[in-house]
Amino acid sequence: MKAIHYDLPGPPEVLKIINKDIPLPKDNELLIKVKSAGVNRPDLIQREGNYPPPKGHSDILGLEVAGTVEKIGKKIKKFKINDKVSALVDGGGYAEYCIANENQTFEIPKKLSFDEAAGIPECFFTAWSNLIDRGNLKKNNSVLVHGGTSGIGLASIQILKLYNSKIFTTVGNSKKESFCKRLGVHQTINYKKKDFFKEIKERGEKLDLILDIIGGEYTMKNIDLLNSDGKLINIGFQNGSKVNLNLIKVMLKRLTITGSTLRVRDSNFKGKILKSLKKNIFPYFENRKIKCYIDSVYNFDNVVEAHKRLYEGNHIGKVIIRL
Repeated sequence: MKAIHYDLPGPPEVLKIINKDIPLPKDNELLIKVKSAGVNRPDLIQREGNYPPPKGHSDILGLEVAGTVEKIGKKIKKFKINDKVSALVDGGGYAEYCIANENQTFEIPKKLSFDEAAGIPECFFTAWSNLIDRGNLKKNNSVLVHGGTSGIGLASIQILKLYNSKIFTTVGNSKKESFCKRLGVHQTINYKKKDFFKEIKERGEKLDLILDIIGGEYTMKNIDLLNSDGKLINIGFQNGSKVNLNLIKVMLKRLTITGSTLRVRDSNFKGKILKSLKKNIFPYFENRKIKCYIDSVYNFDNVVEAHKRLYEGNHIGKVIIRL
């Protein structure tokens, strides 16, 4: 089969198409013939040499795919050959065929294309796990999501709307600002023009929950904006993970600072998230009240440009590779 890989870590240009043997599924696994694969920031970091795959995971990039079932393991009961499926995978998505654990695989919701379905797993699993399970989101909470037009940002905003949340977000240009306003975000702040901290603080807002992918200098500002008993959830550190903190504010306001990464969790943990998504989110995919927003689609042999698109920072929604 054809797969996308690299000899040594480096810029997007190190990516190339190689030939590999088609993997064989274990008893609890499926082999998916990939139609579309999502591009995520962990793919970029791994390609740079800064995010090695966990032990037992494929070293081929790609954490989410959509396609058809090609083969099934002996213990597979939920799927059959030729089923249209999407999956959160343990690497290997940038290839013609990819292994997926049954617990992390689902039938594509009705009316969704392969491209749309490939953009669901990484973002909606992450958003649900952190906002609902870890963040213990309540109705009418005030929530700040940094990076509102990223895949995770848009998934989070749509989940928050189901909880009647008062939503705040940061974006990097006026086009993204307008997009978030149309989605129903309460306040969208262009961080290249305004300081999100001052904008929210001056309005007297108190936040119950903050979902942060930035870290760095944002961390102390986030802490200052949180209400008593508020939660700061870190899922990325684009500006660095080492920060100076004034912990007295954490103590006085009884704050919770936490974080998570989905990739290293086992299939049972991911399966529980999928069960919640199927019950609470997938029906909204089918009636189109929740969408997987696609920014752009690149052919398999144009993966270098797909990675460059993420670096540009102008994307709104998912970048997809189509096979």
